[in-house]
Amino acid sequence: MTWRMPAESEPHARTWMAFPTEGYSLGDNAEEHHEARATWAAVAHAVAEFEPVTVVADPGQVDAARRYLSRDVELVEAPLNDAWMRDIGPTFVLDDDGRCGGVDWVFNGWGAQDWARWDHDARIASFVLERAGVERVASTLVNEGGGMQVDGLGTVLLTETVQLDPGRNPHLDKAAVEAELRRTIGATCAIWLPRGLTRDQERYGTRGHVDIVAAIASPGVVLVHDQRNRDHPDFDVTALIVERLQHTADVRGEPWRIVRVPAPATVRDDEGWVDYSYINHYVVNGGVIACRFGDPADDEAAEILAAAYPGRRVVGVEARPLFRRGGGIHCITQHQPR
Repeated sequence: MTWRMPAESEPHARTWMAFPTEGYSLGDNAEEHHEARATWAAVAHAVAEFEPVTVVADPGQVDAARRYLSRDVELVEAPLNDAWMRDIGPTFVLDDDGRCGGVDWVFNGWGAQDWARWDHDARIASFVLERAGVERVASTLVNEGGGMQVDGLGTVLLTETVQLDPGRNPHLDKAAVEAELRRTIGATCAIWLPRGLTRDQERYGTRGHVDIVAAIASPGVVLVHDQRNRDHPDFDVTALIVERLQHTADVRGEPWRIVRVPAPATVRDDEGWVDYSYINHYVVNGGVIACRFGDPADDEAAEILAAAYPGRRVVGVEARPLFRRGGGIHCITQHQPR
């Protein structure tokens, strides 16, 4: 049997999310709790305009989830440590007959980071697969959904700082990682980008997820985060990413058409250099859920996304509360293909 991870733009059966629970993402006080819950709910409701949504809530957060989520959103209960479903959930795949399965990666808190807890989150992929009624594809690779971008044809974008991270897979080299991705998601052409954005490489980051740096909009077309401010360290990261992509080709042997998506004009927050990125959008049936930052670049980015995904309606959601907590819209959603 051959499994294939479809492109995000292929038809979905539904979207899976998780609801913020006690800890880093929920915050320390009532105001932060409301901000997190309202933001996760806003994304769920935006997605629900296009396709079914199921949200997993920790038993201690079910009542809060019911207050914030409309009846259009299905709510299910399971113990959680955090709420980044892209990373803790399964990566859904299809076989040659179109039957759906899901890869259950090993999740260890983004490389066994000292601030992370994952005793519950490590079991969420299996829970989701059981609820979805699809076959579980077991893997021993420590990996997260945010660490991969695919074109559905066999190309996968990765970063050298994630799958090769000593905190994740200390005994694996590129060849071993690629072999496992070939088995589990049908990736036959792996393109390794050198790193992720600066904030994402710091203490509370993922150590370089690709889904904030580059996204394959369609075969041969890659959207790249474009930091245009020379003072921001991601100005050099952008140059590295573009240079690497210019020297690679997709699974068909075709060179990339690189579409630069501007970084927001905002470069700093109270914690330092921001990693605000429009690359961290989510493609749904008939739409694109896009990050907004109250920034002059919001509208330009939305226009680029609309052109990259023709025929889809772009819906913007305020994403600064997500990025303050370490991620974006793509990071809290996981698509189940139809």
